Amino acid sequence: MSFKPHDVIRQDRPDGSILLRAREPLGVVASRTTDWLDHWAETTPDALFLAERSGDGWREVSYAEAQQQARAIAVGLLGLGLGQDKPLMIVSGNSVAHALLALAAQYAGVPVCPVAEQYAAIPAARGRLDEIASLIRPGAVFAEDGVALADVFDREAFRDARPLMVHGPGLTIDDLARTGGDLAAQVGPDTVAKILMTSGSTSAPKGVLTTHRMMCTNQAQLAACLPFLRERPPVLVDWLPWNHVFGGSHNFNLVLANGGSLYIDGGKPIPALIGKTIENNRMQQGTICFNVPVGFAALRDAMRDDPGFARAFFEDLDMLFYAGASLPQDVWSDLWKMAEDAGKQPLFTSSWGLTETAPAALLQHEPTERSGVVGVPLPGVDVKLVPADDRLEIRVKGPSIFEAYLAAPEKTAEAFDDEGFFITGDAMRFLDPENPSLGLAFDGRISEDFKLTTGIWVRAAAMRLEVLAALKGLAQDVILTGEAHDQIGLLILPTQKLRDASEPDGDALIVDPLEIRARLAPFSGGSAQTITRALVLAEPPSIADGEVTAKGNLNFAKIKALRAPLIDRLYDDADPATITIGHG
Repeated sequence: MSFKPHDVIRQDRPDGSILLRAREPLGVVASRTTDWLDHWAETTPDALFLAERSGDGWREVSYAEAQQQARAIAVGLLGLGLGQDKPLMIVSGNSVAHALLALAAQYAGVPVCPVAEQYAAIPAARGRLDEIASLIRPGAVFAEDGVALADVFDREAFRDARPLMVHGPGLTIDDLARTGGDLAAQVGPDTVAKILMTSGSTSAPKGVLTTHRMMCTNQAQLAACLPFLRERPPVLVDWLPWNHVFGGSHNFNLVLANGGSLYIDGGKPIPALIGKTIENNRMQQGTICFNVPVGFAALRDAMRDDPGFARAFFEDLDMLFYAGASLPQDVWSDLWKMAEDAGKQPLFTSSWGLTETAPAALLQHEPTERSGVVGVPLPGVDVKLVPADDRLEIRVKGPSIFEAYLAAPEKTAEAFDDEGFFITGDAMRFLDPENPSLGLAFDGRISEDFKLTTGIWVRAAAMRLEVLAALKGLAQDVILTGEAHDQIGLLILPTQKLRDASEPDGDALIVDPLEIRARLAPFSGGSAQTITRALVLAEPPSIADGEVTAKGNLNFAKIKALRAPLIDRLYDDADPATITIGHG
């Protein structure tokens, strides 16, 4: 396994801003994502490209089969009149059918807008579908099971969209594949391949116009820093959703660009589905494993109980990559030890990026022994670090960075500074300011911070992670409060353990305060670090009301707005559900 050492050029400006750039050149960039499929269909036609569970085994699709089917479906899409101004909306989860349809659209020059499958599956959340459809105006909408989601097709928002499906009475993708005729489409680097919706965790979701150039550049950047990607085809067993840029652009294209194999994991790191993920990883080992911290913790626990599984998991692994949040150090250390016991030490790493950055802009591509490091600029990405109080806000520019939001010229203009850098709103800090090649660590999202009435800023993003660690076993998540108040408060989303030991009191739960007080007592030392009160929520956040994003993240602003009466209770010391935290 090989990687490129970090080599960063730093330039300090008189205004206090800092420019960073990788010395490594970018290398050759493909013109279209479908060029990768054409290449591997010719050079390794029988190699496995896609697989999904079928009974006790896997349904497998080779590169040649994928190319033939995707090109045939592309002709059918063009026959429906789809194009750059009539995109395809996909409301189903990851599957072989989803993959072939998306590739077909990229051959045909039809933008694809994949949305979270729960927006279709949960009736109360379908208003989110309507919002997205009103923005993108799809010419067709695909739901794998046309019978189960027949009522989705009947929604007013889709009145001008042709229904597509795999199973059902309407037009199927098999029908499209039988259209026949030549594939005649003008597709180039600047053709929009996807419209990806931002998470909506800090503002209303926006449609990011994602071009072939952005995605092709990003894969060239990754390959330049991780040469092992081209030394042997990567194998992934992956569940990360394709409606999100990391699963659908980063991971899917990583496999496609390098001639690898993608085993589509129908599991997920939630109690009802984590067993399926563990089963799939037992059946098929990958050379790269991508997951979120809670997923790695579940895999760690399963491997603790089965050393044979641990050895098999690590024996062929080149890279273990965590995303979404920092990997807890205890999980990192346990997995590191398991890898050593298996005689293999993969690259433990992470990166940083957003939907607008295709997504990877920073990558830790040399070994580190600590979690939380997101690395250095990828080749071709210019980074500008701008002083923001006592932190550094990161801004980026380059061929992998988006140029516009869909139908939102004002938001597009606001997204860039006067030098053309994308204003991300995220903060970074150097591991060592004297040696930028050691990399950057994520330092919170500036928009999540708030100011107390005393004028003191609270670094909410960083504090939230510390509080979650302190309340492990009691809190699924937490929301810090304090706007319009002079003290920091805490809303707690309880685990089942805490919920079982509670009594309802309207929208709050009354719990024994002793353990929560004890665990929160260390959060003291000035008003910006002191939590004075907590309250446990009775109702979980609602995806239908926008309190949870498509990625599963909390929309803190929405929660605070919709639950303002609960925040009033939190700051009432006489309320029976309020837990006051003594510091003394």
